[in-house]
Amino acid sequence: MSVTIKTNLGDLKAELYCQQAPKTCKNFLALCASDYYNGTLFHRNIKGFAIQGGDPSGTGKGGESIYGGFFEDEFVSTLKHDRRGVLSMANQGKPNTNGSQFFITYSRQPHLNGVYTVFGRLIDGMDTLDKMEREPVGRKNRPEN
Repeated sequence: MSVTIKTNLGDLKAELYCQQAPKTCKNFLALCASDYYNGTLFHRNIKGFAIQGGDPSGTGKGGESIYGGFFEDEFVSTLKHDRRGVLSMANQGKPNTNGSQFFITYSRQPHLNGVYTVFGRLIDGMDTLDKMEREPVGRKNRPEN
């Protein structure tokens, strides 16, 4: 299954790993279908690392899942942060704290394996991801535009 993430810089199309991370994909797809993400910002942009979004408050401290709060991690040994364009859940820095926030890697990030749930990868829109990575940022890696 695939989903298109529309941004002001262009579209990102991601393939979702619904078989390997069913609860995570169900959460993401339901939030997309309910327009939960509409108008939200990518609030954290770290060149060479990742861009993060999915928080309706825009602060990086908000958001919740369709399950009423957090839900558990779904780690699969074959799904790794091994390239540019990996789609993964952000969490609160501790296990089983997935909500609505997600990130897309700008490069291979093996230290994230077994810490953040990988649930997809970009299959189109790498040019948009390139533009996003080049965007200027301010304090706390917050995009200026």
